[in-house]
Amino acid sequence: MAKVCQITGRKRMIGNNVAHSKLRTKRVFDLNLKTKKFWSEEEQRFITLKVTCKGMRTIEKNGLDACIKEAQKKGYINLV
Repeated sequence: MAKVCQITGRKRMIGNNVAHSKLRTKRVFDLNLKTKKFWSEEEQRFITLKVTCKGMRTIEKNGLDACIKEAQKKGYINLV
């Protein structure tokens, strides 16, 4: 599976390494992705998601079920 947050939809960024001589080479800024299990009160089961730390804070703020519904609406996640 790709390195994409299932809650926020964030992806890796591509930028430049800049040497002291201003020589630029391509590099990748990867996400701080974690595979984490969350308890869903609505479904009474654990749901495993690949989320960034920002996604975890969003879940803490808005609640798991609201975040999953929003992510499904935006197309970031497909849960049955």
